[in-house]
Amino acid sequence: MVTDRIDQEVLSGESWNLFCEQLRRSGEQILRPEAPGDVQTRAEGFRYLTRLLRIALEMHLEFADPDFPGFITPSHETAKIGADNPDNLYSYARLNGEHDYRVSGNRGSVAYLSFGSQKGGYETDGKMIQTGFLDAGLLALDAEGNFEIILSQRPPAEGNWLRLEPQSNALIVRQTFLDRSSEQPAQLRIERLSAGHIPDPMSAPRLQQSLQRVGSFVENTARLFADWAQGYQAHPNQLPAADQALCQSVGGDPNIFYYHSYWALAEDEALLIEVDRVPDCDFWNVQINNYWMESLDYRYHRICLNKHSARLDEDGRLRMVLSGFDPGLENWLETASHPHGTLCLRWVGAKHPVHPTTRVVKRNELKELVR
Repeated sequence: MVTDRIDQEVLSGESWNLFCEQLRRSGEQILRPEAPGDVQTRAEGFRYLTRLLRIALEMHLEFADPDFPGFITPSHETAKIGADNPDNLYSYARLNGEHDYRVSGNRGSVAYLSFGSQKGGYETDGKMIQTGFLDAGLLALDAEGNFEIILSQRPPAEGNWLRLEPQSNALIVRQTFLDRSSEQPAQLRIERLSAGHIPDPMSAPRLQQSLQRVGSFVENTARLFADWAQGYQAHPNQLPAADQALCQSVGGDPNIFYYHSYWALAEDEALLIEVDRVPDCDFWNVQINNYWMESLDYRYHRICLNKHSARLDEDGRLRMVLSGFDPGLENWLETASHPHGTLCLRWVGAKHPVHPTTRVVKRNELKELVR
């Protein structure tokens, strides 16, 4: 009888109307009183919701069947979530922890590669808890760099294994580049073992469930990171260590130590970010975001510096400058015509993170200060 009711809700358009109402309600996150009220921030905020919608439709409608999984790219140049890393290529697939899967492909030459199974989701409880993790340092490869990984609750007799729990529902793959122009990304395929031949056709229950998840993903993701941005306003133009447990609870990589904050600068001001000694690590970067924690447009602006692109002082010290004007110095990060936003620093694989310091300086003081 439940199916009959859902059929009628789809036939009448009620399911669609409820979906549209939730999308409308998501706009309230962009109008929160603590969020900057300028036109640029509002326009980017509403665009952000459309980006979340595109991600959610792929994640929870088009590629939502865990019996026939496929990789999507949940963050990229025009779709961004939660301080998306401009140096990353993200891949995401829906899973069912009761089944077994195989990921196969070629390692490529990308600097960092990790695989994590997760449970939960922004569309449900606002968390993505890791249930298994494997990085390329532990990945067995053949002579050509090819590999297979079995995803299951119990380890296979041999070979690479990524642990699943009964509640596991997703796989996230991170590929991190030092230099995209010279590195080859990993090539990946995923399949469920012992799956059926073809997917079932669309049904009313499947559509309604997907629309509910899509709407909840948009609203809850917008709320989650608006909450984060609100909290960062308590320490503007600083870069303190983030709550690492919180970062991990929403899908962070366990090899990464995160810093997050909020910045706001006048036209004649710059933010100087300094690290006395860069720790030994696989990778690091600093990125500049808008208020909604979307990386600024790295296609056209230098809003990210990493282990490869940044230049250290002769004494090994790292100095970076965020400003809306070109200071004529190395390690310049652009505001890309934004007066405020958020920022993120991450150390990847650092056993002993080194905390950065920050200070706001005037334009005419900058060259003297960074000599």
